[in-house]
Amino acid sequence: MKAIILAAGHGSRLLPLTLTTPKCLVEVGGRAILDHQLDAVAAAGFDGAVIIGGYRIDQIDAHLGAQDGGLPTELVFNPFWSSANSIGSAWAARAYLDAPFALMNGDTVFDPTILHTALGGDTAGVALLVEPLVDAGLDDMLVEADGTRVIAVGKHLVGHEATDRSLGLIVSHGGGAYAEGLRAVIGEENGIHAYHHAVVARVAQGPGVTAVRIATGAHWQEIDRPEDIALWERDHRP
Repeated sequence: MKAIILAAGHGSRLLPLTLTTPKCLVEVGGRAILDHQLDAVAAAGFDGAVIIGGYRIDQIDAHLGAQDGGLPTELVFNPFWSSANSIGSAWAARAYLDAPFALMNGDTVFDPTILHTALGGDTAGVALLVEPLVDAGLDDMLVEADGTRVIAVGKHLVGHEATDRSLGLIVSHGGGAYAEGLRAVIGEENGIHAYHHAVVARVAQGPGVTAVRIATGAHWQEIDRPEDIALWERDHRP
């Protein structure tokens, strides 16, 4: 299985840190977000990582080129990074979507145990890693699940009751369900402005998506704003 890391966007909510630096290279605890991710991916036993870049991709290329071997990585350019939403990066990764993959946002750091869960599951089709919802945050991607079956996904679940929060980590152990859902969503009017979670919502309405809940105490942090960096560093003091 390969990890697909969507790291093409500007990261405007992290300004001024992203004024001259791509979001995935912003430092958290003295290390780039991307390095935290690649270490977790390697520790979980993935075969490699595909990074989808866009904004200041030359810096990402140089950063990857300076790595000392280890996990095999590929860098793919998303030419639509400034005009499309995150679905554009999923589209740029379409050549990798028929084989087993774990797709994740490029601004989220995970404990390796979470990626072990993604890698080790035997669920056929598409799965979405979630955690039970306690208090919904402003930017949370909400999920309604009936047991392990995903019913709806979105930041605003009108007419649905949120039960979980998405980690933005989507897993497929093979097959074309996610790729077919991607083609359907991006082909709609204004489809390029969709979040890539819209693909999960589409697949949930057809072949189905399995909700995989992470272990209690497993830690992850989305780095959207400078205060998220402070929160992570507070929780990871030596």
